[in-house]
Amino acid sequence: MERRLKLIILDGVPWRAWRRLFGNLEGWVESGEARVWRMRARLPSISASCYATIHTGAPPQVHGVTSNETIFRIPMPDVFSQVRAAGGTTGAVAHSFWSAFFNRAPFDPVRDIEYDEPDSPAINHGRFHTMTGYGHANQMTPCDLDLFATLTSLSRRFGLNYGLLHSCTLDSMGHRFGHDCVEMDHACAAADAMLAPFLRMWREAGDEVIVTADHGQSDRGHHGGRGADQQDFALYYFGPAEGPPEGALLDQLQLAPTILTRLGAPIPPGMGAAPFLSA
Repeated sequence: MERRLKLIILDGVPWRAWRRLFGNLEGWVESGEARVWRMRARLPSISASCYATIHTGAPPQVHGVTSNETIFRIPMPDVFSQVRAAGGTTGAVAHSFWSAFFNRAPFDPVRDIEYDEPDSPAINHGRFHTMTGYGHANQMTPCDLDLFATLTSLSRRFGLNYGLLHSCTLDSMGHRFGHDCVEMDHACAAADAMLAPFLRMWREAGDEVIVTADHGQSDRGHHGGRGADQQDFALYYFGPAEGPPEGALLDQLQLAPTILTRLGAPIPPGMGAAPFLSA
């Protein structure tokens, strides 16, 4: 496998916040270096359910992850396993749910907080955090800059074909403050500023990059149900592929087969949605 792609998921950022507050990303759209579309999460628009949907290309009613409490090793093909089957190397810097879903469950913090497993059929290089003790008064989230740097380090050391990064910072801030407030304006702008120099590094290294969310969030800090505020978010693409018109509404089920298409990995039968980027 020759191509390389990074998927950057900033948890819980609604469409409106992306388009208003991420000045670096929007600047690249304005200059023509990136393209942006609206994507809609499948229901329920709960974090764990969306993580599973993003990588299996199946809805929660099929993959079975229906809440943040239903955590198990998903017995379906996914992006990691398909990239590995095609000879690629995978890595993830993310919440521990991702390791449990796509490598092994239950998550053991001593065994699984950090691993390098060249022969793994799914995630070769994992760096995970649990956010144990998370609540309204204490977010328990790592710094986003540290996460971006960790993924960059893994990429340089191990030549990742596919690298996933997932940050819960903005989702946690949104649950605490809601999205229509000064605190969230500054938090989104800070995330955009931290991400920007790494985007430049990844692009100069030859990587395609997708920056997106797993779901939206309401002004009262809620998600899980139906509605544009809870379900809709932006997807930014940096790369050479052709895509739909800017006004198109993308389905979250399309993300997994699109990633595999761009990497040249096989799309399994369970991923029935059409890719939105050309091969």
